[in-house]
Amino acid sequence: MPFDKVTEEESYYHDLDKMTIREILSGINAEDKTVPYAVEKAIPQIEKLVAAITDKMLAGGRLFYLGAGTSGRLGVLDASEIPPTYGMPFDLIIGIIAGGETAIRKPVENAEDDSRQGWLDLEEWGVTDKDVVVGVAASGTTPYVIGALEECRKRNISTGCIVCNPGSPIAERADYPIEVVVGPEFVTGSTRMKSGTAQKLVLNMLSTTVMIRIGRVEDNKMVNMQLTNSKIIDRGTRMVMESTGLTDYEKAKELLLRSGSVKKAVDSATT
Repeated sequence: MPFDKVTEEESYYHDLDKMTIREILSGINAEDKTVPYAVEKAIPQIEKLVAAITDKMLAGGRLFYLGAGTSGRLGVLDASEIPPTYGMPFDLIIGIIAGGETAIRKPVENAEDDSRQGWLDLEEWGVTDKDVVVGVAASGTTPYVIGALEECRKRNISTGCIVCNPGSPIAERADYPIEVVVGPEFVTGSTRMKSGTAQKLVLNMLSTTVMIRIGRVEDNKMVNMQLTNSKIIDRGTRMVMESTGLTDYEKAKELLLRSGSVKKAVDSATT
């Protein structure tokens, strides 16, 4: 059923092609400033989805992000950052994009219009009612996501969504809808801008809060981060020194590398 898409409304700005560089940048910045306030209004919705994901994950479930285009890429990005940041397995939070791996870098023609493929992609991961599936779609009308959420509902799989239009078909099919209405884009219809920024903020909030709630953060530290480069090893070494009272940097670094994580290093030094 047709509905008004705020994301497709005409920009408040005109004659962009006649603006100076400073005018364009200032206009984009002025619009970007409104995004956090739109996200703030959605915090009660975000809270409900976080609680549902946390409960499922503590019971052994997983989180899936499902989307197309910019929305799909943002889901893949957020999912890909969980293993190095929190030391979790790569298949705990999974990002799926219409068109597959190719679509991360290149548009795949008509991929988002296939209402069956979203569910088929989820099936490849063996999705069950232990999991949560979150559809990410600025418009709230992407067939790829709608079809997947409908199939999830038939199978009692918990669902959420992050959309930027109120009252969308995707939100109607989600158990825990998040609607972040940021208004018309600076360039009319270019939802990679404010809408994409809003979705990125919400994804950060979702995954970070879930990781904190399931015990992957202590105080304000990423104590389970993977030691994948010299910067992180240095950060981890200083965290070990701070937590254990060790004053010798090299000894703290050796303990960290031998233990494999800040948490394990601190535990071994204090037991």
